[in-house]
Amino acid sequence: MNATTVGLLAAIALVNVAFIVGWVWAVRRHHLHGRPDPVDIGIGSLTCFLDALGIGSFAPTTALFKFRGKPADELIPGTLNVGLNLTAFLESMLFISAVPVQPALLACMLATAAGGAWLGAGVVSRLPRRSIQLFMGAALLIAALFFAMRNLGVFPPGGAALGLGGWRFLLAVSVSFVLGALMCIGIGNYAPLMILLALLGMHPLAAFPIMMGSDGILQPVASLGFFRSGRFAHVPALGLSIGGIAGVLVAFFIVKSLPLTMMRWGVTLVVCYAALSMLHSAHAERLRAAAPGVALE
Repeated sequence: MNATTVGLLAAIALVNVAFIVGWVWAVRRHHLHGRPDPVDIGIGSLTCFLDALGIGSFAPTTALFKFRGKPADELIPGTLNVGLNLTAFLESMLFISAVPVQPALLACMLATAAGGAWLGAGVVSRLPRRSIQLFMGAALLIAALFFAMRNLGVFPPGGAALGLGGWRFLLAVSVSFVLGALMCIGIGNYAPLMILLALLGMHPLAAFPIMMGSDGILQPVASLGFFRSGRFAHVPALGLSIGGIAGVLVAFFIVKSLPLTMMRWGVTLVVCYAALSMLHSAHAERLRAAAPGVALE
């Protein structure tokens, strides 16, 4: 393991220490309390299990939250980033250590992803409920499209490179900033990053440390913004954190093979239903706001 990789792992660890301190501070500042129930923990275990297999966790978790009817729609983006962060940290440590990739590319993409997350969290924390519903409905539909594309073999096969140079390097780093910002509204970065890096000629396996490492640093950065605003659901986030660790460890160390195509189709159907439900909620919010004497939040 080279010095750059060691430095990246140390930086991710330090940012996540700040995440824990920030969460404790947010609990005290916003007077948060409560314990997660088995459903919260189960959602975390299932979706983080899928995440470690490369399917992703943001869209499935959003769908299950919507089915359950809580937390409130406007709290979902913050809850995703806060609650799924500890598993993102664990995955980043495992995959960065296990899969070799160009250190400079990895470091720059992680840095720009964190910058995008800081910007995005500030914007999302101020959005009204209906805007978040519209954005998340669109995000879920995009995720479902990517799942379907993956199953139909539309994704580019990729090359054999473990690094990039020239304009390809600059493009990957720039797109990482955009995806870091979009993560704050619930658009997962796995499929977009896999497509981008494959088109640029990288080996499919090389995408994993970049995907996991990006989440491992951008989610705690984004969470700091949500801690400041208090726009996240503490109890469900705690459940995701507790359950997610078990899901990641099972996927990484125990599960060797699964019918991923069938699983993706199932996730696609669930996510499509949740997307339509989210967009329906946005429509209902508009009608409610248009009623006499009712103001939009």
